[in-house]
Amino acid sequence: MTKPPDDPQLDLDAIREELEARRDAVGGRVAGLAARPELGSAQGFGKRIGDGTIEAVSRLTEIGVGRSLESGLARTERALAKLDEGTYGVCDSCGATIPAGRLRAMPDSVLCLTCAAAERRVAPRRR
Repeated sequence: MTKPPDDPQLDLDAIREELEARRDAVGGRVAGLAARPELGSAQGFGKRIGDGTIEAVSRLTEIGVGRSLESGLARTERALAKLDEGTYGVCDSCGATIPAGRLRAMPDSVLCLTCAAAERRVAPRRR
């Protein structure tokens, strides 16, 4: 395993603050999406064809947004754990050093560019 990038422009304290703020904000949004509606506040889908379409599409969109937020939250939490472990900037997959430029642009990066690209190719595609 290689060592984390030793770049004086990489301010780990500032990165930690940014990641913690992101974790708190995204965690709040995920909790809001996961909260059960108050009793009696749920809307029906209506009696006519098409009445529920907007509501159904809205709910499906919320589910997709929620999944995306959860994925980002998991990356953020993993990056924070790597800061605690002293392995921030080391790829979780291959152990290579993640370039400081990538970490500055995407502080929640836990994979090098090569492994991140390979992961995207393997991920199932939506239809």
